[in-house]
Amino acid sequence: MKKTVCLLFTVALSLVICAKEDTCQYIPQAPDYQQAAMWYASLQDAGDKGADVFYIVSTWELDWKACDGQVCHYADVWNPVHREHMAIEMGKIAGYMAEGNHFYAPYYRHLAIDSWMTQNNDTILQRVQLAMGDVKKAFDQFLQVRDPRRPFVLAGFSQGGLAVVELLKYMSDETYRHLAAAYVLGYRVTPQDTLRCPRIRAAKDSADIGVTICYNTVKDVKYVKPILSETCMGINPVNWRTDATPAILHDTITVTLDPQYHVLVVKGYSGAEYPAFRDFINVGDIHSCEPWLYSECLKKNIALRVREWRKKNKE
Repeated sequence: MKKTVCLLFTVALSLVICAKEDTCQYIPQAPDYQQAAMWYASLQDAGDKGADVFYIVSTWELDWKACDGQVCHYADVWNPVHREHMAIEMGKIAGYMAEGNHFYAPYYRHLAIDSWMTQNNDTILQRVQLAMGDVKKAFDQFLQVRDPRRPFVLAGFSQGGLAVVELLKYMSDETYRHLAAAYVLGYRVTPQDTLRCPRIRAAKDSADIGVTICYNTVKDVKYVKPILSETCMGINPVNWRTDATPAILHDTITVTLDPQYHVLVVKGYSGAEYPAFRDFINVGDIHSCEPWLYSECLKKNIALRVREWRKKNKE
């Protein structure tokens, strides 16, 4: 009986993809973004002076096995534990991005960290398409329910940063016209991305609109990781400079953008609260700090760019 239930559950909630080497993987049931349960939302723009923020969470899950033993490389949006993990980040981000805005974050089948740890670009880009498909469907639903006259902001951390880059490629020029800014936190933008998509334009200061803000934090440029932070653009979120002018954060931390590698080099901050994970992240880089260390800077900057968008596009 137990085996029968497991088999029925697997058939009902998954598709089975078998590679040539005859290994199979479990694919969780797709989210339905018309259901409120597939969203974390915080609506705090009572005066209609803010923006709609679309935020995509980072990677939370390891590979896991379904009840029939098949390996799953993705988070399951119907799994209460997986949802709880994603909601932790969504809630903390909403704590500073939702103020004065309408904040929306979809639960999605993000790619588990084991695939990222291969540091194999082909493997990651192949597997992550499922996750990006979810994000695009969520974004379509977001566009359907929002007031199209309002500005919107894209933001995402790590795998969510990849999703921001992909959404910039995916959206129409008419949708892009309402973009105040896109924030790629702790992920890369490649020259190929910018060549493929003219909507990906590097921010040059604190107030330009329709631009992409991208940054990655390391203790030294030797810790740049190609799969995450080898980027062609960067800006210092403390002083909003694109040169090597240093900025002081929280009185004791010096943040300097390296113009060659386009990453933030920090001094006076150990990042000890983010322990190394399997010699992959937080090893010389301080990947896990990206949405939190600069949160006050990001909060103020989102508000500024939204004001600038509204000033330019007077209703």
